[in-house]
Amino acid sequence: MNKVQTIDERILVTGSAGFLGSHLCERLLNEGFSVAGIDNHYTGTSRNTLALQNHPRFSFTEHDVATPYWMDVDQIYNLACAASPPHYQSEPVETMKTCFLGGLHALEIARAGNARVLQASTSEVYGDPLVHPQPESYWGNVNPHGPRSCYDEGKRSTEALFYSYRQLHGLDTRIARIFNTYGPRMLPDDGRVVSNFIVQALLGRPITIYGDGLQTRSFCYVDDLVDGLIRLMNCDRKSAQEPVNLGNPNEFSVLELAEIVLDMTGSESELVFKERPVDDPMVRQPEISTAKERLGWVPQVPLRTGLGKTIDYFDIFLSETDRDARQPAKAMAETAPSGQAR
Repeated sequence: MNKVQTIDERILVTGSAGFLGSHLCERLLNEGFSVAGIDNHYTGTSRNTLALQNHPRFSFTEHDVATPYWMDVDQIYNLACAASPPHYQSEPVETMKTCFLGGLHALEIARAGNARVLQASTSEVYGDPLVHPQPESYWGNVNPHGPRSCYDEGKRSTEALFYSYRQLHGLDTRIARIFNTYGPRMLPDDGRVVSNFIVQALLGRPITIYGDGLQTRSFCYVDDLVDGLIRLMNCDRKSAQEPVNLGNPNEFSVLELAEIVLDMTGSESELVFKERPVDDPMVRQPEISTAKERLGWVPQVPLRTGLGKTIDYFDIFLSETDRDARQPAKAMAETAPSGQAR
């Protein structure tokens, strides 16, 4: 194996113990960077970073980014925020504080240290879109007064904050609008549609579909998404002046996803249809020409390939978990709405 060349740059990843953050930390370390992780473990888990804990170029601080902190770094990936509907809806005020104050604190660190800073925004800024697929120029159709508003408007307000710091202080900012992402290390009880369906299928529970199942989503495997984030962080400044969509443009209905999961797991779970959650978007598909042209980025992992890796992960996770610990996952798999956030 070739020795990894150490790079004399230190990178901060907020939300480092989360699904996406842990994969990003691992990739950056493999590329030779020194990485400082920060997470309050609200939805992140130490299990996700077990392999990194003794790495000589990785450090971790347990901290809530809504509270001021300081790091001396060259780049900041601001990923901290619960991304699944059951979690962010259970703590709506904390969700908005994490979005806005967490973004503010990352910007202040970047400003003081002349660091480059990337904000993990979301396709939820488009709301229940009236334009399909969604380009970055679309302003969205977002309900500011509903159960999803804390997340949707929290991310929109953070984008506005990043724009203001760029204009007022000349800060080198980047904004990634992340569409549905899946893969190993998702929480079994996070309520997102991919993890919901896989856990339900593996446990032999009914596959719960909210609405008629004809609503569509575009699923991006986590390795592809991490590659897009790194490309966005390291592209020239002019290419990153505006937000950039990162997601897989291949569109599937929720019903199609359920059928694929059933086929791949060999599960005999039945499909059960329930009422569609308030403000759950009917369509979601990224227009990624900006990412193609400016970053040279196109997702590479087909859905079935990514789902296979994700199913394998959950199969091992559930087999290693005792009966008592499995109850929350089972209960959530039975009852949580299939939220479509990233």
